[in-house]
Amino acid sequence: MICLNIILNVKDPADIEKVRTLLIEQGKLSRQEPGCLRFEVYHSQNDASVFILNEQWESQAAVDAHRKAHAYTTVYAPQVLPLVNRTPHPSTLVE
Repeated sequence: MICLNIILNVKDPADIEKVRTLLIEQGKLSRQEPGCLRFEVYHSQNDASVFILNEQWESQAAVDAHRKAHAYTTVYAPQVLPLVNRTPHPSTLVE
């Protein structure tokens, strides 16, 4: 299993609602992809400009396919990434 935690910081506060809407769409589409075990979008209660993606994928092949799929290529990469600073945290489950 591949676990990805990605922290997104929206660059311009005026774009927070737009990013939120796009991430909701991306999450719905991503959860339908083969090999997606979990795709959750969190919005920080401490800092409105912060979103956290919590993803779990069956395998690296599923992650690679995700990066070629509709949610990534038409929503995330072209529309979300220009509006945010992205910090990925590939993770392993401790317990």
